[in-house]
Amino acid sequence: MNCIIIDDEATARLIISNLCEKVSSVNVLEEFSNAIQAIKYLNQNTVDLIFLDIHMPDFTGFDFIQTLKNPPKIILTTSDSKFAIEAFEYECIVDYLVKPITQERFNKAIQKTQNIQAVLEKKVEETNKEEVKDLYVNIDRRLIKINIPSIYLIEAKGDYIQVKTESQNYTVHSTLKKIEEKLPDDLFLKIHRSYIINLKKIIDIEDNSVLIKKDVVPVSRSNRPELMKRLNLL
Repeated sequence: MNCIIIDDEATARLIISNLCEKVSSVNVLEEFSNAIQAIKYLNQNTVDLIFLDIHMPDFTGFDFIQTLKNPPKIILTTSDSKFAIEAFEYECIVDYLVKPITQERFNKAIQKTQNIQAVLEKKVEETNKEEVKDLYVNIDRRLIKINIPSIYLIEAKGDYIQVKTESQNYTVHSTLKKIEEKLPDDLFLKIHRSYIINLKKIIDIEDNSVLIKKDVVPVSRSNRPELMKRLNLL
C-alpha cells in the first residue's frame, strides 16, 4: 500500500515512518508537516492510505478530510483519545491510533486496512463480472447477441469456433483463445486445446471426458487438475 504521513511534529512523522518500515506491505511515498502541502500533493497523486494527525496548525485532520472528494483509507494518529467517536462518522477512517503507538497496535491497524481493501476489491470484481452478461459475434455481417451464461460449450474447428447455447448454435470465424479472453473465468474453463466448457453445465465426469448436455467432451491430461480444483467436490 502506498501511503503518506501528515503530522506537524517531525518526531511523530519519524516514528510513523519507522513503524511503516517494519511492515513490508506499506510504502511511504511522502511526509508532510501540514495539510495544505498534502492537499496539493493529492491533487496530482493517488495513495492507498494516509496516516493523519488530528491537531495541526490552521487545518485540523477533520478539516483536511472534508476537503477530499474521494478520500483514501485514513488511519488517525493522535495523542488525544476524545475524538474517537467523531472519527468513525467518516467512512474513510479505518482506525484511530493513540500516541505513543506500539508496533503491535500499528500492525493491527494495517491488517484491518488490508482486510477492508480486500473486501472492496472483491465487490468491485463481482460487480464487473455481473455486468458482462452478453457477447456479440459477427455472423454474415450481422452482430448477434449471445447471453454468456447460456453458452455451455465452445469448440474450435480450424479457423472457426462453434458456440453452443441452450437455444442455438453459432459458427464464428474466430479462435478459441480470442473468445476465452471475453469469458468470465469463474464460469468457463478450457479443458482441452479444442474445447471450453461452462462449469455450471456439467452433467457427468468419467475418466478423461465430461458430459455437457449431449456432448461428450475430452479432458486433456494437463487441464484435468484445474478442472478438479474448480469443482465443488464432496
